[in-house]
Amino acid sequence: MYQQPLHPVAGSLALSAACAALPLITLFVLLGVVRTRAWVAAFGALGVAVALAWWLWRMPLSQTLLAAGQGATFALFPLVWTFGTAIWIHRLTVHTGHFDALRQGFARISDDRRVQALVIAFCFGSLLEALAGQGTPVAVTTVMLLALGFTPVRAATVALAANTVPAAFGPLGLPITTLAGVTGLPATELGMMAGRQVPVIALVVPLVLLVVVDGARGVRELWRPALACGGAFAVAQFATANWLTAALADITAAFAGIGALLLVTRLPAARRRVPVAVGGGSPPPEPTPARERQWRAYAPYLTIVVVFAVSQLPAVKQLLDAGTLAVSWPGLHVLTASGAPSALTTFRFAWLAAPGSLLLVAGLVTVALLRVPVRQAVRLYGLTLFELRWAVLTVVGLLALSFTMNAAGHTATLGVWMAGAGGLFAVLSPVLGWLGVALTGSDTSSNSLFGALQVAAAQRAGLDPVLLAAANASGGTLGKMISLQNLTIAAAAVGLNGREGELLRRMFGWSVGLLALMCLLVGLQATPLLSWMVP
Repeated sequence: MYQQPLHPVAGSLALSAACAALPLITLFVLLGVVRTRAWVAAFGALGVAVALAWWLWRMPLSQTLLAAGQGATFALFPLVWTFGTAIWIHRLTVHTGHFDALRQGFARISDDRRVQALVIAFCFGSLLEALAGQGTPVAVTTVMLLALGFTPVRAATVALAANTVPAAFGPLGLPITTLAGVTGLPATELGMMAGRQVPVIALVVPLVLLVVVDGARGVRELWRPALACGGAFAVAQFATANWLTAALADITAAFAGIGALLLVTRLPAARRRVPVAVGGGSPPPEPTPARERQWRAYAPYLTIVVVFAVSQLPAVKQLLDAGTLAVSWPGLHVLTASGAPSALTTFRFAWLAAPGSLLLVAGLVTVALLRVPVRQAVRLYGLTLFELRWAVLTVVGLLALSFTMNAAGHTATLGVWMAGAGGLFAVLSPVLGWLGVALTGSDTSSNSLFGALQVAAAQRAGLDPVLLAAANASGGTLGKMISLQNLTIAAAAVGLNGREGELLRRMFGWSVGLLALMCLLVGLQATPLLSWMVP
């Protein structure tokens, strides 16, 4: 049995936190400065984490390796299972020639790629995050943007920038219910509080997307449609989280955003202002595809939405959840610093309810709709996994790193050190959520790691625990765009394997800038100036 120490280095919390940060520093330096391949950076950081866990944290080497093995297994299932299957569905449309019809169909929504980025990456991606999560929005929207003529780098950066604000509530409120479970606070109040933080960022993200696609000119020419989209998204997200349920916040927001965007861009005055496609040249006009062919081009993505929506019906969800196996990872016995059994050692094998399994169902329906021979479909799946081999290796290394740091107590040490800021912690609390998501790729995982810590820090500092717990989820959304998991998925989807560091450098400034805005908002909500926003 291993119990996590909080300050193993000379009894100093500050020194221990500095050492605990070394694997993360190694990861970002190798990836962003030395510019090694992503899998090299991941395994290099993993080596540092294992050495620290064994040498300074005194975690038995066998336990350390078991934790890394659990993370590697989690990487394969459900993560690789999810994004590998999503990319396979895309390859089916390419193989059958329906992808061109899909591109033409989306081009008819608008011939301006900036509007297409808002429709696909922000609105449709939010819907996918609400239904599936786990990298599915990035995998799907990246290849859709690529089909519309976006360059690989631009398609990846747009998808990453858009996959932010939906993460606080998706899939179907799971991050909020997880946060309620680990903190003991009411899920309703946590959802309401997050619904009074995240929508502020939702107003800004469409403008960020315009800059990513077309620089300052994009904002100058399309700020009205972007604000209409972000405003409708924010209002719907706020209203749903506060007066209905957090589980539906992203779904209503996605439809509200796309509705407002299409309404504004179709006004006669707006159409005169919006120029034709930008950002890399426009393909020549093509004949309208036959109605049946056009329907089949949309069918894979409509099927994904339908399958995930049906999976959330109470009777179906209960049936799928019945197949979930929750087991303690063999040989891994970890206690938290307080002496309680750690939930990190439990592995959930949701072989029916996993997003990858649901995507497989959608893929099989796609095979039938597109009339792809079974042998070719199987061969395409094998080729897809082979082409993703470096991405798979990267994700395995990253999740092994994450699980090792979490099990050894590195993450807890960093969190407790940050919580020592006292009243200033209100400003820093979103950073903790941001760090958790950047490391794990999941707002749900970040909430399970740091939710209880946020509440304990709030109580010690005399701050509202609902405010800081929700800030963990809200700040975590801004770590999605630099999550190594999402960076790897985006790079793999558009054939940029080995260039994850380039994507990180492009996204890091946006992530930190939006995080600063969130920290300012939460800090003000902890003062009389905006304390009325706390439920």
